[in-house]
Amino acid sequence: MKLLEDRIRQDGIVIGDDILKVDNFLNHQMDPQLFEAMAKEWKRLFEGVDINKILTIEASGIGIACIAGLEFGCPVVFGKKSRSRNTPEDVYSAEVRSFTRGTVNTVTVSKKYLGPQDRVLVIDDFMATGEASEGLIRIVKEAGATLCGVGIAIEKAFQDGGDKLRSEGIRVESLARIASMNEKDGITFK
Repeated sequence: MKLLEDRIRQDGIVIGDDILKVDNFLNHQMDPQLFEAMAKEWKRLFEGVDINKILTIEASGIGIACIAGLEFGCPVVFGKKSRSRNTPEDVYSAEVRSFTRGTVNTVTVSKKYLGPQDRVLVIDDFMATGEASEGLIRIVKEAGATLCGVGIAIEKAFQDGGDKLRSEGIRVESLARIASMNEKDGITFK
């Protein structure tokens, strides 16, 4: 998606050769007009696929998933990374390692909001090694729901996450696929 690639070139900051900072428009300060364009592109890419639920992970995926939910006309559920006192006991869960933070979280989704009747599109802001998407996919399977695909805003295609999921037959639609990046040469897209 040229609009997203242009925004990454304009405002993204490469740190080392594997971190892309886009917090000024994607995952700290958010650009709703860009999110709307991204949601319309996912809707186009998944045209004809019956999707009745979007699943994401807190916190960075929530904004884009909500706008996608408007476009698809369906609810958005997000996996919680921490339990609170009012978290139900009846949850699906998966261990998820964050590439950027280097932490492992137990992500939970209430069984009340995901089940066999659901046809799920997983949406997230970034994909590197694919562990967040894999965790959400495990939750979809545990719920007996149908996985319709994975929509990613920015995929670091030089890492193995997207290719690994595609090799398993999972449909992955990334709006910007980074072939390489480093502080000196900048970013190239696939």
